Amino acid sequence: MAARNGFCKKSYIVAVDVGTTTIKCHVYDKEATVRGSSSTKVCPLYPKPGYVEMDPEEVWLSFVAVVKGAVQDAGLQMKQIEALGISTQRGTFTTWDKNTGVPFHNFISWQDLRGGELVTSWNASFTMKVVHGVSKLLHLVTRQKIFQAASIMVFSPQHVTFRLAWVLQNCPEVQKAVTNETCCFGTIDTWLLNKLTKGAAHLTDYSNASATGVFDSYQMCWSGLLCSLVSLPLSIFPTVENTGFFFGCTDESIFGVPVPIMSLMADQQAAMFGECCFDIGDVKITMGTGTFMDINTGNEPHTSFTGLYPIVGWKIGSDVTYLAEGNAADTGTAILWAQELELFSEVSKTSEMATALEDSDGVCFVPSFSGLQAPLNDPGACAAFMGLKPSTTKSHLLRAILESVAFRNKQLYDIMMRETKVPITKIRADGGVCSNNFIMQLTADLLGRKIDRPNHFDMSSLGAAFVAGLGSGFWKSPEELKKLRSTERVFLPSTLAHCHDTSLHSWEKALRRSMHWYSHA
Repeated sequence: MAARNGFCKKSYIVAVDVGTTTIKCHVYDKEATVRGSSSTKVCPLYPKPGYVEMDPEEVWLSFVAVVKGAVQDAGLQMKQIEALGISTQRGTFTTWDKNTGVPFHNFISWQDLRGGELVTSWNASFTMKVVHGVSKLLHLVTRQKIFQAASIMVFSPQHVTFRLAWVLQNCPEVQKAVTNETCCFGTIDTWLLNKLTKGAAHLTDYSNASATGVFDSYQMCWSGLLCSLVSLPLSIFPTVENTGFFFGCTDESIFGVPVPIMSLMADQQAAMFGECCFDIGDVKITMGTGTFMDINTGNEPHTSFTGLYPIVGWKIGSDVTYLAEGNAADTGTAILWAQELELFSEVSKTSEMATALEDSDGVCFVPSFSGLQAPLNDPGACAAFMGLKPSTTKSHLLRAILESVAFRNKQLYDIMMRETKVPITKIRADGGVCSNNFIMQLTADLLGRKIDRPNHFDMSSLGAAFVAGLGSGFWKSPEELKKLRSTERVFLPSTLAHCHDTSLHSWEKALRRSMHWYSHA
């Protein structure tokens, strides 16, 4: 509807989700209905074994292209866009020159393992033993959770910490820029914001910062202690702002008009928000390139003993919502690999192929191309098929891969229940892999809980849109957002769940046998 004086009514929110392999943009109306979309593939780079990178310029050009494409697909003009929200994969970072904006190196992906040796040596170091011992003593005296967390802290290759330490040790240009105080660090959200504002903003939000491993989620600031231990210069890190915040406007030269940037959000926290998991005990399972299981723990961070990670879900106004998260790195990766091996031709047929079999004929698949995460936490684990026989078919291999996704979901869920002791209120699933009915039903059976699958799978972009819309006044309250979310199907646990016990136990045995493979190679 056209407004007076020839201007178009601003009545839409644009949200972009920068994933590991795809960048998607959706245009949403007041009913949270997608009015236009655009997406493009991004190609990860593998310069060396264990190295995973992305080209910053490719990410930038693709980002601009999908925004323009989605607005065009909706039949709109950029001046009709009220706000922009951005959701990004977490822990993927680059560094750049503050004066020129030119990056010193490619994005180093969250899947990259180049910091693995540093992680292993630090976790076994005398320094860490001292940190653990002193922290235990301080926790005993003060009972503060921050010291309890420090007493059990272990490093992970998926966190930024030692990939950034590797860069600082191996890139002379970065070392020089740090000395000259012209080095900027940023995850993808920070880099895009810097580009969108022509270098005016060096900011991130609490959800992205808390997922780096360098941020203290208890004190809500970059960890000075950690940076001192590992020799990371605090000066290079961006200022951290609320998740819902006016981060600035896009430079007019990019889209023709300035567009307010009203949210930056890490993808898993954005998916949690998009699923409207606003209450304590709400659980979200995102199955995409990896699996991420999150539980809302309210206004207190969870201190984990087995590798669940306490992260900031979002900070809006003065209210902070924390999540406890467990993840498995190779969910969609394993399914894509199976397709490349020609175990199947169409993803849409995989559920039917698996269901047609009574079982996997004793075959187990360990989905650990990037090691094993919580609760086993072994970066040296290898991916493997076990239990192969002359009778094994392609369909058996495929079913074993799909089963492994649900088995990892069960493993993460059990740890989450044991550790957090938070009563579950509801479970919602999203991500491309949740379209697989076999995985969804097996997960519901193993968890013994009903699982809600939404109509719209791209929850990360919807979450970023919701936060941007709340900040701009497009939507008024979280209660309004709950009414906009719709369910496509609810998976109920079957009475035959016990039939999976033997397969699950065999798979757990296969997991243990795959561990420490590379460290002993």
